[in-house]
Amino acid sequence: MPLSPARLGPELARLAPREVLISETLDEVRAALIEEWGASVTRLAPTSFDSGSATMRLTKLFQIDSLDALGQFERAERSTMGAIVDYLDITQKGNLPRLHRPIRQSTTRVMLIDAATRKNLEITQALSGGRKGSLLSVIDKTLTSAGGRLLERRISAPSTDLEEITARHEAVQFGIENSAICENLRGILRNVPDMERALSRLSLDRASPRDMAAIRAGLMGGEQIANHLKNTELPSLWNDLVTDLEGHAGLISLLEVAVVAEPPLLLRDGGFVAQGYNAELDEMRNLRDEGRGIIGIMQGDYIAETGISSLKIKHNNVLGYFIETTATHAEKMLSTPLSAQFIHRQTTANAVRFTTVDLSELETKILNSGARAIEIEKQIFATLRQAILDQFDAVMRASFALASTDLYLALAHIARSQDWVRPILSKNRDFDIIGGRHPVVEEALRSGGARFVPNDCALSPSDDGAAIQLLTGPNMAGKSTYLRQNALIVILAQLGSFVPAQSANLGLVSQVFSRVGASDDLARGRSTFMVEMVETAAILNQADDRALVILDEIGRGTATYDGLSIAWATLEYLHDVSKCRALFATHYHELTALAGQLKSARNATVAVKEFDGEIVFLHELCEGAADRSYGVQVAKLAGLPGPVIHRAEQVLQMLEKNDREGQTQTRLMDDLPLFSATPPREVQKSTALEERLRAVHPDELTARDALDLIYDLKSLLKD
Repeated sequence: MPLSPARLGPELARLAPREVLISETLDEVRAALIEEWGASVTRLAPTSFDSGSATMRLTKLFQIDSLDALGQFERAERSTMGAIVDYLDITQKGNLPRLHRPIRQSTTRVMLIDAATRKNLEITQALSGGRKGSLLSVIDKTLTSAGGRLLERRISAPSTDLEEITARHEAVQFGIENSAICENLRGILRNVPDMERALSRLSLDRASPRDMAAIRAGLMGGEQIANHLKNTELPSLWNDLVTDLEGHAGLISLLEVAVVAEPPLLLRDGGFVAQGYNAELDEMRNLRDEGRGIIGIMQGDYIAETGISSLKIKHNNVLGYFIETTATHAEKMLSTPLSAQFIHRQTTANAVRFTTVDLSELETKILNSGARAIEIEKQIFATLRQAILDQFDAVMRASFALASTDLYLALAHIARSQDWVRPILSKNRDFDIIGGRHPVVEEALRSGGARFVPNDCALSPSDDGAAIQLLTGPNMAGKSTYLRQNALIVILAQLGSFVPAQSANLGLVSQVFSRVGASDDLARGRSTFMVEMVETAAILNQADDRALVILDEIGRGTATYDGLSIAWATLEYLHDVSKCRALFATHYHELTALAGQLKSARNATVAVKEFDGEIVFLHELCEGAADRSYGVQVAKLAGLPGPVIHRAEQVLQMLEKNDREGQTQTRLMDDLPLFSATPPREVQKSTALEERLRAVHPDELTARDALDLIYDLKSLLKD
């Protein structure tokens, strides 16, 4: 079955494709969604997607009689695979790359995260547009390119398979408990090249000699890792990795004997085949590099044979190599038996020139030795390439094993260094996090020498219904950080990582939805509020009882009563219909009354202290509801002018009084003075201490005067 538009968006967000193949007959809804995503769209004729033709293409490609040998695929899946093969055949002009046999991936085995949620949570990319500041940038401690790519795939599509997640946690646990082995293996991984990309270039026949060296180095690194782990009790995943890393001795030996330690970048430069691997190549290289010496040896042999010490072998552009003697010795060279071997070529005024069959053959070899050496190396390269491709599947498994090793060791490294814990996952709907922390914010605070304040989150349903935490409190107090950190902890747990918390007991989450922050989409004619409503609609239409939903300030982009009513109805829908686990932050304090009416909703707030008109954010979550939003105080912290703050305080006091007494808005406007009538900001009078300091001229003070001044200032301070 083709993906519905609602499911297509999250899949595009997960895969982040650079190019998408679509049929010219694809419906406009899906086509528009794909084009809006930003990928390059290529439209193919409907014949490319014909399932019958696709079956023939696939059976021919994989050299099988029936597609059943590859597994059970639906008609739409066969059509899609056939279209890909057809497109590659066209673009690569019949030179198809080596393709893996298809494996059917169930979309229900990975967590659904739509594009808006990925953006809001800054999973792989920060809101600023770069990778720095994202979750991926903080947890990526991998040492290889393949390991980094695998981590990005895992974090983009966390698993929902409990057995798979548990096995990954055990693999990370092994790295934590065996720190010495872990660091030794990471030392080996630092020298492992990108074997996956090298193998890909070899399969496309676009490789260089360095790609063969990369395959050799990667397989050797894998053998070293396997040897380190041989006598160690390993979890199941590690045993599988060791199996895939072993058994490549034959290919490693071939590449060690055939390829030099540091081959050139380009095949046409020559010199990548090791000395002694091919006798003819060694001879050609010797002729190319030592031709003058070989000619000298032949000249010595001819002198000994003829007894003519003045005999020389010379070269010019007309005759090539020739033997030259003086005219006095020419008669001897022309007489038998020497005349049978030495063939006369030219006579000059002072010398006679000869050649021999051996010299002619040697000349031909010397002149052609360079080109012949390159030709032989190309033949050897083709042979070695085929030897690698003959073991393509095994080498690819080794490459994936190296990437997995790197990933598990990297996750163990960050868990050990950042004090992360192993989460407990189950098939129920528990959600209890103690001492949870936001990994990105904590990293930023740590670099500045500050400490992150951890918080608990309890969202375990008491029955089969919902579990909703209604969060109130002022801006800047840390509500958004708290919302995001709990979603990120779930994503980390289900990708197979440990989590930043004291403990985490989590039931599997099938979907994560986040509506945090405000933005517009002017290109599509959507206001900030419209974008908010579209994203909220997507959440309410898709969230099930296994979902984790995070909503922040729903309804704030419109009039107060409109926004309050939308937020109210949304909260009730999540509770009564979706029955999901949700964190719902709001400034509508009226909603806190719902905690008494909805059995699975409870209030929580972020603690704030007020002192001398100033507020101090404690960033600690506690039970109950906030009594005010402290918006004016936050505006003051932001640097709004004093008269604006003073005026805002006046208006706020009158609004609150109006609300208590039920006054009309007209009466309120009459009671409040105009902004222009606001008294100017008072200028504080100078204190006695300030006046005394202004009268001081430091350069004129003696040591005694300075001491007396200190006593004077202290006395003024007491007053």
